[in-house]
Formats: sequence, C-alpha cells, structure tokens
Amino acid sequence: MPKEGALRTSFSIYSGLPREIYIIFFARIINNIGSFVQPILVLILTQKTGMGSDEAGLFVTIQALLCAPGIIIAGKLADTIGRKRIILISQGAGAIALIICGLMKPTLEMTYLLIASSVFYSMSQPAYDALVADITTPENRKASYSLTYMGMNLGFAIGPILGGLLFENALPLVFIGDGLTTIMALLLVMVFIPETMGKDPVREIDEDRVLEQKVEGSVFHLLFRRRILLSFALISFFYFFIFSQWNFTLPMQMADIFDGKGAALYGTLASFNGLVVLVVTPALTKMTRNFHPISLISSGGLCYGLSFVIFGFIHVLPAFYIGVFIMTLGEILVSVNSRSFIADYTPASHRGRVSSILPIITGAGYTLGPVITGKVISTLSFTAAWIITACIGFVSAAMMQLLKRKTRLKA
Repeated sequence: MPKEGALRTSFSIYSGLPREIYIIFFARIINNIGSFVQPILVLILTQKTGMGSDEAGLFVTIQALLCAPGIIIAGKLADTIGRKRIILISQGAGAIALIICGLMKPTLEMTYLLIASSVFYSMSQPAYDALVADITTPENRKASYSLTYMGMNLGFAIGPILGGLLFENALPLVFIGDGLTTIMALLLVMVFIPETMGKDPVREIDEDRVLEQKVEGSVFHLLFRRRILLSFALISFFYFFIFSQWNFTLPMQMADIFDGKGAALYGTLASFNGLVVLVVTPALTKMTRNFHPISLISSGGLCYGLSFVIFGFIHVLPAFYIGVFIMTLGEILVSVNSRSFIADYTPASHRGRVSSILPIITGAGYTLGPVITGKVISTLSFTAAWIITACIGFVSAAMMQLLKRKTRLKA
C-alpha cells in the first residue's frame, strides 16, 4: 500500500490538465508503439543497404540538413494557417512515404523516401510545440510537457524492441507498421483536438505571462530582443550533438560487440529507456517542480557525460543498462524543462516560428554529431568517440548553469 500511495502521489501532478493534453498523450503512445524505423535506421543503412559507418553518418547528416527548411516553413505556416492542419498534413505525408518504403527492396531509391518521410515528420514538431503552449499556462505547462513526453516514451518502450525483432526477417513490416500507427494517432488529433491558433488566453493584465503576450515583428527581430533564447539554443546545440550518439554510435557499438545480436539487444536498451521514462518521469517532475529549469537542464548534461563514460570503458551488457538509466535521467530533465522554458519566454504570436528556428540551431548539433563521430570511429575507436562526447557534455552543463543568471531578466 505505501508503494501504491507513493505512485498515486507521483501521478497526481497530471490531474486537472487540459483535455487536449490527454488526447496528445494517447496519440503519442500509439504513434511511438510503431516507432520502428528511426531507432534502427543506422542498422538498416549499414546492414541492409551496405553503407559503411562514415557513409551512414553522412546520410543521417544530409537527412537532418534537409529537414531544416521544412521545419522553418512549417513554423511559419503554424502561425498563419493553424497548428492542427500542419500536423495532419505533414505527419500524414510522412506515414505514406514509410508505407511505400515497405513495398520496396532496401536500395538507394528507398533511402530517398526515408529522407522525405523524415522531412515530413519533422515539420509537425513546431506545430505540436505551439499547440501544447497554446493550451497550457506556466502553472501546468511543465506537467503537460512531462505527460506528453511520457506518452511518447511509453510507446517507445514497445516500438524499438518490436522493430529490432522484425529487422532481420520482416523488414517491410518495420516501415508499414510505423506508417499505419502514425495514421491511427492522427485520427485522434483530427477528431478530438480543435484548432488552437489565436485562442490562447494570454491577457495584458496577466503579469506572470508578460513574455507570452503577442508582439509585432519578425521572428528574427524577436530573437534579437530576447537573446536569452538564442543563448539557450546555442548551448543546447552541444546537448543535441552528444545525444545523437544514442541513435548512432551506441547501436553500431552493440553490433560490434555482440555481433548478430546487436540489433535486438539495442532494441531492448531502447525499450528500457522508454520504461525508465515511464516509471521515473512522474516522480522526477514532481520532485523538481520548484527547481529552476536551467539548473535541471544543466544536471541533465552531467548525466549525459557520466553515461557516455560508462559506454566508453565498460563493455558488458549490465553496464550498458546502467549507462542508459543515467542517460535517461538526463533526457527527462532536458526534454521536459527545455520545452517549458522556451514556451515561457515566447510570445503566443510567434510560437510556431520560434519552435521552428530554435530546433534548427539545436538540431544542427544532432546533424553534425553522426558525421563527426562517424569519422572518429572509423579512424580511432568507439571509446575515443565516447570520451569526446562525454567531455562536451560536462562543459555544456557548466555553460548552461552560467546562463541561469540571465533568466532573471524579464525581456
């Protein structure tokens, strides 16, 4: 009973949230139960299409670079024609591209469709971020982002392990299943979530939300005035650089150490990551609700660095689970608090655009991560790649903590 009471207390932070948040929570679960492709993308490229590690890193980099213009366009459209419409169009197109991949053999032509699918999927993110910011307030925003993040990882606890099992003998189902679950999730959004653009109740008299009040001018003018957002994005660039190794270096290292079992074992690590998010996120969000977001994000960077040290030097399976646990604590702290921080400092009129521009900056780190570490791995070793990224993690955490001083400024 005490444990049950503690669990109920942890989940109480999610009571009384807007109805739309719960719909997004369930949609994220469905969508990510079918998240088969991205977790094992590098294995599809290296083991099914014959790419080397450096070629696969270049592919992932090109894929991310091509997402950038789509995200910028989607952010502008989310602020002009609506959040919901962009979500339905972009994710729908991405799902169709994946289903077509399932009807093809793993060739170079298929990789073009994978790029197209990734671009379409990425275009939905600024619209989703703007939608959640529209329907939340500073009081319930961290809990709302925490719940939607947990829903994503609840599905992710199941999806990668299924994808890893299908990888060897039923590769077409990896693509088709991913596309179909996306369409199922979109049906929930289409039926139960109204358009939120222009319906945010930010008022001039609401002093706690002064930074969310609508303003005039371009997104670049806004970012020039609120340089704290730019500083935050530049430091987050390094966070994304090192976190990209979770989907790039780690699966290749697992394949190198455990041979033919690498894909399945990495799938279990990815599922463990999702389970840790499910179990720990409510309690961690509740425990840290009164801490400054920047301090929590800085702590997340320290967790990244420590986990990468473990990946670099201890190559037995239990150690990988310990490292993933520590890394996941950092992931929770960074993901939940970053979105909340950005929403609190962004005007309602520019949410779509800010949610597109900042990910271009931070995502550049994720883009460069694979191509740079791919070269390090091919010329040096996996251990060298982990040492470099761990050091970057520790330095980035210190830089983020220094940024906390600027958050006292209100404009």
